[in-house]
Amino acid sequence: MARSLEAKLKRATEAVDRATTRAMERAADELVRLMKSLVSVEEGDLRASIGWTWGAAPDGATASDSISSGEKRITIYAGVGLDIPAIARWVEFGTEPHSVAKGGGTKAGKSALAKGGGVPHPGAKAHPYFWPAYRAKRKSIVSQMRKEIRKELKKV
Repeated sequence: MARSLEAKLKRATEAVDRATTRAMERAADELVRLMKSLVSVEEGDLRASIGWTWGAAPDGATASDSISSGEKRITIYAGVGLDIPAIARWVEFGTEPHSVAKGGGTKAGKSALAKGGGVPHPGAKAHPYFWPAYRAKRKSIVSQMRKEIRKELKKV
């Protein structure tokens, strides 16, 4: 009887693991799809930089959050592969008025403006896409994970 129980518990643990993995991947796909539908598109580079991966965000990601369960973690990210990765943050949160100096860069622009150079920039309005998508899907992600786990456990 003890071996039977151990075998059943092992199958249940494996079922939960499979269900969790499947639910996390599905949730990540949905989040990325929603973020891509919300992001403002000028050339499409920012939209193309949004994705997900198991573990930590790739180098260059400037916006990220994760879905985790136990030791499993999927990271949703934006900004990878862009010439200026910070654009992901700038679009999400906007920018304050600043100056743009030859060669670009806000720090260089402020310095140039302080010295009488640079070109004033009025700043950019925020166009949130990352966090609104995450907040909209947060509860359904947990719900989906529970549903998948229950479904797999019924098979055991």
